This record gives sequence, structure tokens and C-alpha cells, in this order.
Amino acid sequence: MTHRIALIPGDGIGTSVLDAAMKVAEKAAPGLLSGETFPWSCDHYLKTGRMMPEDGIETLRGFDAIFLGAVGWPAKVPDAVSLHGLLLPIRKAFVQYANIRPHRLLPGVEGPLRKQEFDILCIRENTEGEYSGAGGRVHQGTADEVAVETAIFTRAGVERILRFGFEQAMARSKRLASVTKSNAQKYSMVFWDEVTRELSVEFPEVEVSHYHVDAIAARMVMAPETLDVIVASNLFGDILTDLGAAIQGGLGFAASANIDPTRKGPSMFEPVHGSAPDIAHLGIANPIAAIWSLVMMLQHLGEGAVAARIMRSVEATTARGIGTVPGRDKTDDITAAILSALED
Repeated sequence: MTHRIALIPGDGIGTSVLDAAMKVAEKAAPGLLSGETFPWSCDHYLKTGRMMPEDGIETLRGFDAIFLGAVGWPAKVPDAVSLHGLLLPIRKAFVQYANIRPHRLLPGVEGPLRKQEFDILCIRENTEGEYSGAGGRVHQGTADEVAVETAIFTRAGVERILRFGFEQAMARSKRLASVTKSNAQKYSMVFWDEVTRELSVEFPEVEVSHYHVDAIAARMVMAPETLDVIVASNLFGDILTDLGAAIQGGLGFAASANIDPTRKGPSMFEPVHGSAPDIAHLGIANPIAAIWSLVMMLQHLGEGAVAARIMRSVEATTARGIGTVPGRDKTDDITAAILSALED
């Protein structure tokens, strides 16, 4: 079976890392993925006034998955424009409410904590919460200027992301850490805690821990091996997953999936290192985050055996010290080593 994939290389290093990942996919399973490339990016915005065409969402709807490289080039287009013009509309239109990011050290990678044994799965609510976009500004440019940003937490949204977190915990170690700041945010976060407790009745095998976001940030640094599945709101999850990338060796290993668990629409997979304009011309971007995102995409598409084979090749490559130090190895060299490992 061939899976139709919408490829959006985007900006900066997105093009090179997506190209590397697709080479690995074709080597591992020729013909398994059929990709169609869309040039939606900041350059596309400068040419057309839109990050993607007006019918972009409907165009993507017919694909089995979306594979994104990176979006953003602040010197050309403000981040608020690129984010709200491409990434957020895709996540919301296809109800990709679960953002999943794995955090563990690959063989041969030395993280700043000098700890090897942690394996954390962060699950971030991806469509509402603090990033709902509700609010506004009045009296701009005056001494009376006011800016309001309202976080939106619905029972449906909170319950579904927490349920997804419980399900992931059941498939792993049956431990779930729910993250809030309910001591300071007495409405939305207390509500989140209440829904967590309600759902825990349905999952009696899961050991639930409740953390304030600052406390779990400290625990991720001091004792990451004590954590397994973490579930958090949009903002808190965004921050914690970047911390997770840091302790796993850097953004070059930061894979992610934006999932619609109902599978009514395509899910989107992307490395989250950004477009890195400062190194985009140097050919030193680490493609491992994109290839790890490819692995997550293949797992989602039911191609677990191919996904596992690619992941073993990535681990064999980093175990040799290739791709483990930021900026040391060329993108093409890391890719070539992973392609070679697929032959073993």
C-alpha cells in the first residue's frame, strides 16, 4: 500500500532535512510513500501575500499525512504572520489536538544532564488553551493601550487530551504526570485538575501525579528518569517540550507529531528545530529530528516494522558518533550514514 504524503519543506533548513528524511524513507521501503511537494513558505507569502493558498486546507485534506520541514524567516515575515498563516490553521482545521514529542537520549549522544536513562513522552494540547487567539488590543500607541489574551479551555478539549494522555500511559509504564498552575490560575487550571481526577476513575491502573509547571520543569532537569508520560496545556506543553529537547541533546533531535487521534483528517509530522536562518546556507543542519518525525509518521500510518528499522539505523549512526555534536557533521554525511546503516 502506498501512502500519499503532502510535503511542505517550508523555510531555511526545512528543505534539506525534509529531503534527507524522504531519501531514508525511499531507501527503507521503496514506493511506500508518495510525496507531493507544496512551496508554501515565507517566500511564498512575499510573492502572493499568503502563507498558503486560500484552498490550501482543502488541498491537504485528501492526503494520508502531512510532512513539514520548518516554517519561519523573521527577517522576511513576522513570526506571528507565518505561524498564524500556516501551522496553526492546519492544526486547527484537522483537529490535530495532540502534539506528541519523545524525549530520550540516542546512543552516543551526551546531554547536558549527563544522564542516559530517561524516556519521556510529552503530550501537549494543541488547538486551544493559551494559544486560542482570543483577545485584542485597543488604544494602540497611546498611554492607555490595553492588550488582552484570553486562554480558552473547553471540557471537550481538556477531556480529550487528558484521555489521550491516559491511553498513552496505559501503553507504556502506566504513569501519568498532569501539569497545571492551579495555585495561581484558579479557574482554568483548577478545572484541568478536576477533569484529570474524573478521568482517572476510568483508568484505575494509571498512577497519576499532579505537578505545577515550575515544579515539573525542575524535575525534568533534576530527575528526568522519574517521569514517563507528561500531559500539559498548549503553553505549558510548548515550554516543557523545548526543555525536553534540551536535555535530550538539542533541537537537532526534537521530533514531533500533531495527531488527530480520530483519524478523520490527516495528521502532521515535523521536526521542531525551526528554520534556523543563521545556518540554512551551511549544510550542517541535523536531519535526525526530521527522520525521527518520519518514524512517528510511519508508526501512525501502521508501518511499524519500517519505522522500527529506520529508528535502529538512526541509533546505529549516533552510536558511531555521527550526528551527535551540533554543527560538526554535514547534513549529507549524517544522511549517508543512516542510509548505509539501513543496509546492515
